[in-house]
Amino acid sequence: LLFLSVFIAGLWIGFRYKAWLGIQEGPRIHTNAAILQQVQALAQLVTVRYVLEKVVVVEDVKWYGQNRLLLLAHGVVKAGVDLAKVQPDDIEIQGNRILVRLPAPRVTDAYLDEAQTRVIDRETGLLRQFDKEMEQMGRQTALREIRLAAHEAGILRDAEEQARQQLTRLFEAAGFREVTIRFQRPGAD
Repeated sequence: LLFLSVFIAGLWIGFRYKAWLGIQEGPRIHTNAAILQQVQALAQLVTVRYVLEKVVVVEDVKWYGQNRLLLLAHGVVKAGVDLAKVQPDDIEIQGNRILVRLPAPRVTDAYLDEAQTRVIDRETGLLRQFDKEMEQMGRQTALREIRLAAHEAGILRDAEEQARQQLTRLFEAAGFREVTIRFQRPGAD
């Protein structure tokens, strides 16, 4: 009789432990609104960071002499996806499948690392004063060229692929078995 009582108590506890621990029984129910809120909470998903160096020469030649500047610029370009732009229509859930349409990846930040950017050489003509704005012009030119080099190297393609992988892992961890991530093409808002 004691054995039977312990066995029945064990069965009852086995069926009730999930409720005591707050574990939800039955299938998980995901709503578009809940998923949208979680996706938008991520805001800027920066997925790729390129570090590039560029040598820039700035010259100002006049008939009475020249100014020349040689700048080694160390730049950082980051790209990712703006998840705050995801709308309810961009998420479709059917059972354990989810389709998410994301905005096209874009460059989120580009800057020069001032600690590693430096003037390598500076020449001032005999009859000239050094133009203080040359260094600033060199930095602006370097930043434009570093940004362009990142685009040419495929930073947006890499950002798209990294975002796809990271979000797929996130949704699979949330219980979805089939995750499809699609990106809008640039200019298609």
